[in-house]
Amino acid sequence: MKKLLDRLCFTALMAALLAGIARADTDTDDTQTPLSSPPEASLNLMLDWYVNPTHGPIIIAQQKGFFRDLGLKVTIDTPADPTAPPKLVAAGREDLALSYQPQLHLQVDEGLPVKRVGTLIGTPLNALMVRADSDIHQVSDLKGKRVGYSVGGVEEVLLAAMLNHSGLDMDDVEPVNVNFALTPALLSRQVDAVTGAFRNFEPAQMAQEGVEGRAFYIEEEGVPIYDELIFLANTDTLDNQRALISRFMRAVEKATMWIVNHPEEGWTLFKSYDASLDNEVNHKAWEASIVRFALRPAALDTARYRDFENFLLDRGVIKKRVPVERLAEDVNATGN
Repeated sequence: MKKLLDRLCFTALMAALLAGIARADTDTDDTQTPLSSPPEASLNLMLDWYVNPTHGPIIIAQQKGFFRDLGLKVTIDTPADPTAPPKLVAAGREDLALSYQPQLHLQVDEGLPVKRVGTLIGTPLNALMVRADSDIHQVSDLKGKRVGYSVGGVEEVLLAAMLNHSGLDMDDVEPVNVNFALTPALLSRQVDAVTGAFRNFEPAQMAQEGVEGRAFYIEEEGVPIYDELIFLANTDTLDNQRALISRFMRAVEKATMWIVNHPEEGWTLFKSYDASLDNEVNHKAWEASIVRFALRPAALDTARYRDFENFLLDRGVIKKRVPVERLAEDVNATGN
């Protein structure tokens, strides 16, 4: 009997203790200041140009709070000069910058301390555009024609490779510098073709003016496949920032998958970032860009970088070969 009474007393005591704990949990003082969240780490990103649909995953990651969820406060800047972003990263004035794989090879060859740490657009966007109502039906038809371009250097190398692929060379065409007015120059027939046109934008711009375009895709005309838009970081400070950049890439990857799953909802959210984005050309460019977004932004195709380096070396554009790890890396392989 005594043992039974002892067990009953112990049971009653435990029940009272548990009830007291439950009341303590529910009778919380609403005026108590909650524990603060850990401070966010800041990253500055310089885009390659003004915000446009090719930047979709970055803007969606910002709009949906994916950066914030991973403890990042990302500041998105736009350049006054599109050649400036890699230089700003090299100078330590930006943490990340958007640039282009072809230019990266030249920048490294010149000794700039930059490296690819992620990919935003995983296919070439560059195309040679003509009017569909012209007599140019294949690249070999460019003989004796005027070809507009915006920036010398790599664009001329790509054009020369396309011409060589069809049995022509640069002496067979008349290059015309039209600055950044590629579409107007083609629409007004100032030139017969333009090189450096982005296949997700220029066709939509031409269609808006009632003119159909015809594109020749450089990877089908003798140019190796490359990453179009890439994220650059400073090689001298990368060790200290690798973990943060790894988190940045995971947020961009999450945003990319969300866009693929919700393309129209993505467009609505994207254009809400800035009222100037809401137009038909950008809507068409958004639709055309989705299939170009890198599904695994951090992942690195080393052969792609080696092949394009060989392409530039063979044409004397760069002077020396460098290890792929000097050009690019997968930060998610080592980041946290």
